[in-house]
Amino acid sequence: MTDPALRYFIIHKPYNMVSQFVSPHQVRLLGELGFDFPEGTHAVGRLDNHSEGLLILTTDKRVTRLLFEGPVRHERTYLVLVKKKVGPAALQQLQEGPMLRFSGEEYYHAKPVSAAIVEPPAYLLDSWYELNPHCEYTWLSITLTEGKYHQVRKMVAAIGHRCVRLIRTSIEELSLDGMEPGAVREVEGEEFFRKLKILP
Repeated sequence: MTDPALRYFIIHKPYNMVSQFVSPHQVRLLGELGFDFPEGTHAVGRLDNHSEGLLILTTDKRVTRLLFEGPVRHERTYLVLVKKKVGPAALQQLQEGPMLRFSGEEYYHAKPVSAAIVEPPAYLLDSWYELNPHCEYTWLSITLTEGKYHQVRKMVAAIGHRCVRLIRTSIEELSLDGMEPGAVREVEGEEFFRKLKILP
């Protein structure tokens, strides 16, 4: 059973918005979504200013620990737009996990991921990013269980491609499911925990 006083939300965080309600900097905040979130609502995990997509908000302080600090790694899926055509060898390198550098001279062998070349859903193709008609681009779907700093961007860079859009579409079975940028959806507690595959 979940506590009915606790609230759970997912949003489609737009580009150029930070994953927080307050900041000392002049940035777009979650409060600008125009939704009346209850007191104590906070983001679980982060999407940086230039990343988009699924972000969890809740008043339940347990969720961060249950989702990110437990023994089971949870799958997160991203749509990634990169410059240039991704060939079979680069795609295989991505799937097998490239070597990444996170700080100084420290290198890390990323764990294998599920990666494929895809056509993105139409609802994600808003026009904030204008493609250069003289460049080739590739959309990738990448599913991973790690969450190191800027990992997806670093992984595509490691195979020779620059990330120009990054959209998180799902965490386990909790997904955007057609939500437009800026949309907010409240999720009932039992559905929330079931789709995330964690126990309350």
